[in-house]
Amino acid sequence: METPSEVRDFEYIVVGCGGIGSAAVYWLSKRVGKGVVGLERFQLGHDHGGSQDHARFIRTDYADECYLKLVRHAYTAFEELERDSGLKLIHTTGKLLMARKSESRSKLLAAFYSAMSRENLDFELLSNDEIKRRFPQFKLPSDVIGFYTKDAGVVEAANSNAAHIQTARRNGATIEENCRVVRMEKDRDGIHVLVHTNKGVFRGRRVVIAAGGWTNQVVESLNMKLPITTTQEQHTYVATPNIKDFTKENSPCWQYNSPDYFYYGFPIHGNTGIKVGITASGKEIHPDSIPCEPDHKRVKICMDFLKTHVPKAVGPILYTKTCLYDLTPDRKYIIDTLKQQGYPQITLCCGAGHAYKFASLFGKILSEIAIDGSTHYPIKSFQLDREALTNPNFKPDHHFENITAPAEGLRAISKL
Repeated sequence: METPSEVRDFEYIVVGCGGIGSAAVYWLSKRVGKGVVGLERFQLGHDHGGSQDHARFIRTDYADECYLKLVRHAYTAFEELERDSGLKLIHTTGKLLMARKSESRSKLLAAFYSAMSRENLDFELLSNDEIKRRFPQFKLPSDVIGFYTKDAGVVEAANSNAAHIQTARRNGATIEENCRVVRMEKDRDGIHVLVHTNKGVFRGRRVVIAAGGWTNQVVESLNMKLPITTTQEQHTYVATPNIKDFTKENSPCWQYNSPDYFYYGFPIHGNTGIKVGITASGKEIHPDSIPCEPDHKRVKICMDFLKTHVPKAVGPILYTKTCLYDLTPDRKYIIDTLKQQGYPQITLCCGAGHAYKFASLFGKILSEIAIDGSTHYPIKSFQLDREALTNPNFKPDHHFENITAPAEGLRAISKL
């Protein structure tokens, strides 16, 4: 229930203080100080959403220029947070994407080759022999090939969220925890927005929504419903006895793209276990059902994969952790104002289950839209009026299966 109280006024209100929301509060506070408030549905550092835990990928390998034109800026934004906070948040390990040359999923490597060549981003194509020589942790079929990016690695998720929030507080920002948005409406003046919560009413000239899996709950009172699918995802930490082989100095982050699953793994970081999971493989759920029991079938699939392809990583399971993905039909992000819906004062962002590498940058972009009315960063592909969000018959592609591999990329991998 909404608690009666006087209206509290701020220039800028951010709904959600996870990875992207905390970054928005941080970047807003750098320019407006006390004029910003962040409203977090749970306690800070909670494990209900999609941006907590020790680490997420930060990487440069994508097949679409809409991401590639932003990747360098993603690093720059986190580096500014590192300077402001004094914390080291990015750890370069390199990243290895693998697929069997004989299988259709190898086209992703070809697509990466073509797109990253156009953007002059560094990468290497690795033959099977070269993978075995450089990364003996892997035991691979003879036709597996690799796509290696040396600048990729680990970005500290929980610590980055905390650094965004704590530095924003230093700048004068207010953070309200356990503050659930009940509804939103325009104020009588038609300029400000009233955000009704269980802790009272907040009035702002601009509102940023970065609510992850709860996005539709937040915008429901604006007569909106977005085609966002909330899924329960998970990853497992495994206590490898061969610790030295899987430190950040000796092991890359990795992905293995098979016809059945898109596996991923991290070297040891945050505890003494390697991390393994399957991307976008979970069931659709209501966001309020997290945290919930892990899917033991998927744990077994991951452990079987390790036994076959990364046998030195196998050891006792430390634990399996669940999280949320907020998937758009085309897996592209949403960064746009609600102008067409009649609320130009409100900007919405959805990370589509793979945005943490861009979290600080997206916070900066959202702050620019809120303060300046626009941003110079290229985000046209993430607007709300695209077909994937407006056509109810759009077929979801949550695993990037519709990627086209240009001829030059296919020729390059055929030579491996």
